[in-house]
Amino acid sequence: MAHIIIVGSGLGGMTMAYEMRENARPTDRITVVSNNPKFHFVPSNPWVAVNWRKREEIELDAGATLGKHKIDFICVGVKRLHPESNRVELDDGRFLDYDFLIVSTGPKLAFDEVEGMGPQGHTQSICHVDHAVEAESAWQKFVADPGPIVAGAVQGASCFGPAYEFTMIMETDLRRRKIRDQVPMTFVTPEPYIGHLGLGGVGDSKGLMESIFRSKHIKAICNARVTKVEAGQMFVTEHDEDGKPKKDHVLPFKYSMLLPAFKGVDAVFGIDGLTNPRGFISIDAHQRNPKYPNIYAIGVCVAIPPVEVTPIPTGTPKTGYMIESMVTATAKNIRAVLDGRTPSEKATWNAVCLADFGDTGAAFVALPQIPPRNVNWFGEGKWVHLAKIGFEKYFMHKLRKGTSETIYEKLVMDALGIMKLKGK
Repeated sequence: MAHIIIVGSGLGGMTMAYEMRENARPTDRITVVSNNPKFHFVPSNPWVAVNWRKREEIELDAGATLGKHKIDFICVGVKRLHPESNRVELDDGRFLDYDFLIVSTGPKLAFDEVEGMGPQGHTQSICHVDHAVEAESAWQKFVADPGPIVAGAVQGASCFGPAYEFTMIMETDLRRRKIRDQVPMTFVTPEPYIGHLGLGGVGDSKGLMESIFRSKHIKAICNARVTKVEAGQMFVTEHDEDGKPKKDHVLPFKYSMLLPAFKGVDAVFGIDGLTNPRGFISIDAHQRNPKYPNIYAIGVCVAIPPVEVTPIPTGTPKTGYMIESMVTATAKNIRAVLDGRTPSEKATWNAVCLADFGDTGAAFVALPQIPPRNVNWFGEGKWVHLAKIGFEKYFMHKLRKGTSETIYEKLVMDALGIMKLKGK
């Protein structure tokens, strides 16, 4: 019998647990460890932040759900990994021994890297459902007394899709309330151009997103470094294509949401041979850490180099489809080791994204995620908005059911089918 521990119960951790259960031997024990008793469907956080969803609609009891499928759940945070002794130290002082460890913690949100940023400062966040609930409370106060909005992401950020998504959702909500004319909107981003997405662009994402911004009267500052946030004003330095300061901006706001840069969580940060300087887990082509081959990693906590060098640092996003392919490869590779075989499975690292814009939306397919690509497509329309709603319900249903079905694979096949129908 082998003990397989999965650290984290987010999108990657939950799907990893199901797929590992399906691939492991009947006698193998699988344990999920998390500091949160609930699973939250993070892609729905922008809706929570404007009261289009309640948090209970996008969450489920992780322990009860996993327990139905013979997967143990320990709702205690991890204090530190001890890879030399194959042990996990918990916040309550306990130690867990493992044969295989899968790290799926997600990131640490580095709000502290910009003075005055974050829920404890002067900007909102949609990175966690708790933050989205706080953002919604602030939103209700804002719409009662509207003014300028500044949204976007700061230097070093890697997940740009939600910043665009929430900006458009706010814009839609304001139009529905008939107060859009009272709200100047500015989008701040370290991307070299609108629609870069940390991917060097996908299809005509640059042209389409610039067109959408123009049609919705949203100003943009690219190559931007946020230096400080104070109550009601943000200090931003715009840089040129060589990374040299070009113009300083002081942006007034009554409401702001900025996505932070990510780091590795404290439980792994600084462990020699396990992480890179930012605390992300180093892996080989088979999701294994080179120094500790019985440690695997999936999702946002994995170290991936930027797609390209940009004047202001940007990271590479880890999309759901990419994470799902990491899950599948990891489960099959651990089973190979259990059977005495050499791991051979590799994640596909393709990117598929549905971004809801409130009453329309944008989607992209990048196969593979890092250029050059076999498929490089970006499109928009009301169908994306409807697809995002359907996908949320479908994903939550599958989690409750406990299936390891490759949900994102189905999504990309549907997207490719749409492209074929459109003659793309």
